[in-house]
Amino acid sequence: MRLFKRLGALALVGTILLMTGCSQVKGAAIQLGMAESPYYHLGDTEWEHGGVEEYYFNQIPSEFNEIYRELYSRLSNYEDSGDLYAQVDVEDFWDIYYAVLADHPEFFWIGTNIEVKQASLTGKAVGYSIETTVPKEERDSMKAQLEEAADACIAKIPEGSSDYGKIKSVYEYIINKVEYDTDAPQNQNIQSVLLGDASVCAGYSKAFQYILHRMGMFCTYITGRIEGGGDHGWNVVRIDGNYYNVDVTWGDPVFAGSEEDREDNVTNYNYLCCTDSDLLKTHIPDISVPVPVCDVDGYNYYKWNGMYYDTFDRDTIHEALMNSVWNGENHITMKFGSWEGYESAKYELFENGLIQDPAQYLMSVNGASTWNYRYNVDDDFNLITIYW
Repeated sequence: MRLFKRLGALALVGTILLMTGCSQVKGAAIQLGMAESPYYHLGDTEWEHGGVEEYYFNQIPSEFNEIYRELYSRLSNYEDSGDLYAQVDVEDFWDIYYAVLADHPEFFWIGTNIEVKQASLTGKAVGYSIETTVPKEERDSMKAQLEEAADACIAKIPEGSSDYGKIKSVYEYIINKVEYDTDAPQNQNIQSVLLGDASVCAGYSKAFQYILHRMGMFCTYITGRIEGGGDHGWNVVRIDGNYYNVDVTWGDPVFAGSEEDREDNVTNYNYLCCTDSDLLKTHIPDISVPVPVCDVDGYNYYKWNGMYYDTFDRDTIHEALMNSVWNGENHITMKFGSWEGYESAKYELFENGLIQDPAQYLMSVNGASTWNYRYNVDDDFNLITIYW
């Protein structure tokens, strides 16, 4: 009797779906347990995923594993359209589709639009057709070019670098290589960065993720928006089991808080391996998927490079200023661990004469009677930068 009911149900679904193609009959049979999906088998724990840790896949309910794996396999095989074996509600399809793209920046040919076929009776997503930006016959060639470009970046990383050193090198490489350009072609994908040298936040972040994936490192893509602004994308990395925010786009001098930083082409390291307490002052992540908590500042750039001061001490800051000019540096950056220390430093430097000794030294070695310096203060990060 149970078998009869199953067959009866299949006949009913088959009659309905036969009007949209026999592949829908296969999908129905899989849903009823009478056939197996060529993409996913219940209970599987290992499958092809490009050798990367898929953060979004690990966050979704297990009931959506099948549709995720099917979409990943189809996209990997350049199947730009098709009828789905795994069928889910349309809203769930959107979530899983974007999860696949967030985990896999290597799908560089996928555009921003997708058409989803919906069954009129069940409301399920039963097929898809994606917009593409690169013809199928050109994808393998472009894939090889992208791999070569990513490997060129990796080759520049000093041998024996720590995970932090690798992340920092890729951060600097992209910032130095790429111009921020809202009109850049393919700016939502990695080729805009790796081949075109011009992009926007999506391109910056996906290229950063792609390069780290090629080194076997964890990196995920986060979307959200900027406080008082528009949509934005950035990354989260993991070092020694702890998570850190990275926003390569905002590391570009074009986003510097001052004209001086932009003119002097100074990379902004506030957004390299920063904590939530720093990033979330300006960034608002989407909440559809839990974002890793970044609450450890063990890889703060300023701490690692001797630019961090827990409190203000006049003698210590005077010594740092003099070392900067003695060493011929064109600027000095100082980050303070407290608001009080930061405020004291601003007062002593710019109102109480602390900056006079390095200025006198620069006048003497340059044979000048006056010396004009510029400075920038960042109240969000307790940061002072002086340009000599």
